[in-house]
Amino acid sequence: MSHNSFFSKLLRFIGIVLMALTAGFTILGGVGTGCAAFAPLNPDWADSMGPLAQMQWLYIFYVVAGVAIGIAGVRAVIQLIRGDSKAYRDTLITLLMGVVIGVIHILTSRMLRGKSMPVDMVVYATVLTLIIFLLFRLPGIWQGVDFSQGKGKSNQVAGGTAAIVLGLLTLTIQYTMSATHTWSGINYADAFNLTMMIVGVSCILFGSVILIAVRMSSPKIDDAILQAGNVPTA
Repeated sequence: MSHNSFFSKLLRFIGIVLMALTAGFTILGGVGTGCAAFAPLNPDWADSMGPLAQMQWLYIFYVVAGVAIGIAGVRAVIQLIRGDSKAYRDTLITLLMGVVIGVIHILTSRMLRGKSMPVDMVVYATVLTLIIFLLFRLPGIWQGVDFSQGKGKSNQVAGGTAAIVLGLLTLTIQYTMSATHTWSGINYADAFNLTMMIVGVSCILFGSVILIAVRMSSPKIDDAILQAGNVPTA
């Protein structure tokens, strides 16, 4: 399979967008755990989250770990788009860390409070993305997908799309997570509105600029840049 074939480009596109979504979910999940971690005995949700107080230190760790792994995921997405030689390895490491920490988080919550949503959704997304990336490594597929050989417009389009998807996720997370964050009729996922709006809109604008730039760029210029990069040095 050629790395310039439509199917190879499509698979790289899917991988980059999935990884971006997973990174976004992980960061938002880490931030969302903050309520339970830092104030488990808050009267508004003490009936549900109160049991976590006995292991509060662990949930503070989940917050820090979730945000850190999510940021590492964003870094991996950038590496994938750039065709970095270590992109695939770093992506797998990030996903594996997310699965391990996420599964422990699920087991802890089910043991203490009998349920673990919404962290389950983050883990499911991470497992799905990990499976997809492991499938990429199959010999017949990897020959075409190899991210280090996939530099160019297709990866830039995936990057722009990923940024837009992350922006939409950020702007709508208060609605998608309302079912698991509502106590006493109050949706506690509807928080940090100004920050969420700034981040979401910025991601959408950034992604749109990338897509417009790719659309407007001249193939001749791209070819000249690639040729210049291959000129041997003395």
